[in-house]
Amino acid sequence: MADLILTETGGVHRPRNVDWKRAAALLYGDWGTSKAYVIGLAFVAAGFASLPIILAVCVLTGLVGINYAVICAHFPDGGGVYSAARSQGRLLAVVGALLLVADLTVTAALSGWSGLTYVISGAENILWLKFLKDNIAFTTIGVLLFLGFINWFGPKHSGSLAVALAVPTVIVVVALIAISAPHLTTHFLGPRHESLSTLWVQFVGVILALSGVEAIANLTGVIKLDPGSTHDRPTVARESAKAIAPVAIEVVLGTALLGWAMLSLPSVMGKTLGLTTRSDIAAALTKRHEDMLRFIGEQFGTASLGPWFGQAFGWIVGIVFLLLLLSAANTAIVAMIGLLYMVARDGEMPQQFKRLNRHGVPLYPLLIAIGLPTVVLLTATNFEGLAGVYAIGVVGAITVNLGSCASNRAIGFTWYDRVLFGITFCILFFVELTLARTKPDALFFVVCVLGVGLGLRAYTQKRQGLTTLTVTRRVAEMVSPDTIAALQPRLQEGQKIMVAARGLTPVLSF
Repeated sequence: MADLILTETGGVHRPRNVDWKRAAALLYGDWGTSKAYVIGLAFVAAGFASLPIILAVCVLTGLVGINYAVICAHFPDGGGVYSAARSQGRLLAVVGALLLVADLTVTAALSGWSGLTYVISGAENILWLKFLKDNIAFTTIGVLLFLGFINWFGPKHSGSLAVALAVPTVIVVVALIAISAPHLTTHFLGPRHESLSTLWVQFVGVILALSGVEAIANLTGVIKLDPGSTHDRPTVARESAKAIAPVAIEVVLGTALLGWAMLSLPSVMGKTLGLTTRSDIAAALTKRHEDMLRFIGEQFGTASLGPWFGQAFGWIVGIVFLLLLLSAANTAIVAMIGLLYMVARDGEMPQQFKRLNRHGVPLYPLLIAIGLPTVVLLTATNFEGLAGVYAIGVVGAITVNLGSCASNRAIGFTWYDRVLFGITFCILFFVELTLARTKPDALFFVVCVLGVGLGLRAYTQKRQGLTTLTVTRRVAEMVSPDTIAALQPRLQEGQKIMVAARGLTPVLSF
């Protein structure tokens, strides 16, 4: 166990032992998994006209990455939505945290589902794999229960698998791009939809590449400091930027190129599968949209070096992404446990959430982190339905974070930082409204999370004897914690004090 750091001013800090390379690997283990399902869902949404949508998602992803690079530079002790919004109001911070809980819930469920699909699809001739595919929701629940059992003993090295898989995954992505590069073509691209409103709805429906970007903001509290900074005056602008930049570039370029590769598959599917008509090719792509990267590897591998290589390469892609996606599910579970514990520690959730088991793991947050994804999986009818409730949580959390930073005058943001936050906030705000309007299941899900969470907060405050009053700023400053601390007596028991009294009064008996 790492020792805590005691600074010159007497403050206690967690050890900063995560360098930028490990931070980038942890970020990639969450953010980098999005390409595994984004491009397939884009094809379901818009077919052969999906390339502009994929490119737009990549642009938005890069824009959000730039925003979070700025946020990390100004929040060296953690710049997640809960920390950033807390300076603007405790209620807003809890709302942001609950939106992040909704995101992490679906992240765990969707990552587990998608990871299993990558190793099951295309192998239905194996009887037991076919059985698992036919019962994919219950199979995923079983995997999540296993991850919960592992986390019962503590997340000692929960990020180690993501770190170990980062390099193999990048190698697989580069190999996929390299093997598909000779076959890239624009011949099969379809025209975009004439209606801009329909195009916007299609774009909003596949914004799944943003989940994970909150991970780096929460890591700034343990990232190694920039050269020349101290624990009393920490700065991590350089280290966090070095972690974000390569991951953002890989996510943006990798998603764009693999999306183009998907739309170039008709050039080889006549040779590999004997499919020549556009409708048959579209049906085949739709059937394998859940494990599109494996399908790309199989088809281009077969066209390049033969069926044996295509099948072998497909299995390699499937196994690597299975492990990476299961690691992402585990990371989401661990993050939800930590988030619920932190909110309870601040007095915003029931104090029972702080109860630890004998291994030091918060008991009730662990049960919630497994129970919520299980409920979502039991109610999801298919992969598209599960993906439909995904974006509303993460987009809402990022929107709250950016809005809080844009209006925060206590942090040294420049005017162009605030313009950047404001523009991105407006885009994501309209995305959130569109998701609420077009995806009623997602709206119902996030309202349930917010309703239950805020209800627990109200119950907690009532049990603590807290009451919310609306007063002027001047009155609030008079009863601030600093003022109350200054008024508290500093006398120890047994000390003498001098009291001025006139006449023989009962005060003398005191």
